[in-house]
Amino acid sequence: MQAAQSIDPVANAAAHERALVAAVLAGAPGAFEELVRDHQGLCWHVIQRMVRHREDTRELCQEAFLRVHRHLHQYRFDAPLKSWIAQVAYSIALRHLERRRIPLAEAVDGDGMALAELVADAHDAHAAVADDQVNRYLHAAIESLPPLQRTLLTLYHLEELSIPEISRITGIAEGTIKSHLFRSRKQLRALLEPRIGAIA
Repeated sequence: MQAAQSIDPVANAAAHERALVAAVLAGAPGAFEELVRDHQGLCWHVIQRMVRHREDTRELCQEAFLRVHRHLHQYRFDAPLKSWIAQVAYSIALRHLERRRIPLAEAVDGDGMALAELVADAHDAHAAVADDQVNRYLHAAIESLPPLQRTLLTLYHLEELSIPEISRITGIAEGTIKSHLFRSRKQLRALLEPRIGAIA
């Protein structure tokens, strides 16, 4: 039983998180730097997709990790540490957009797009990533979306977070997240079809 637990990657990750958080809270040398190294990519993805400005992203990431350090004692292990840190990053980026009066998202419409087509879009987008040129087009198309839709796509496809995890990070209802992903895929398809068609 003990051997099985030792090779369980989920249990190992949870144990590592608990040990790392305890080390940071105890002021162990290098512990906070390790936490930053483990999660700086996620923090950058969330904030950069929201604000799209390199210097602002750098400053906001620093602010996010300062807040993580200041409030880590409040983390209760009721969600993965990366979800908690992503929630901090999201709230920092959201406040930045509010201060700049930048709209977070377009209205979500119910266009009646079939679920099968949505799933096909997700599959098509995933398959397209394998092609470098189409991948560049895909990232450029994502950048043209409103901040919230860019961020949700990043969390769902790049960070591979579940809808419930994204809901916990953003405070947005799961159904609303699905609607935004639904709309985003439709917009991406419209933007990419001419280019993908030309490549094919």
